[in-house]
Amino acid sequence: MVIKLIIVGLLIFMIINLFLAMKVMLGNDSGKGPMSKYIGRRVMTSALIVVIILIAMATGLITPNPSPY
Repeated sequence: MVIKLIIVGLLIFMIINLFLAMKVMLGNDSGKGPMSKYIGRRVMTSALIVVIILIAMATGLITPNPSPY
């Protein structure tokens, strides 16, 4: 259950960074930092989510659905 909460928290963090990057892209204020900072955080968060899912599946904390039906 804790793994699922961590994944949901990371997904929310990823969505927040997506909107922060959009805000920087649409705004004319250059004081907020480069847009690549937020996009980089988003990419690293998604990579971390994939690694957490793979480790959780390998250790048996979560199990995939055996049948797509």
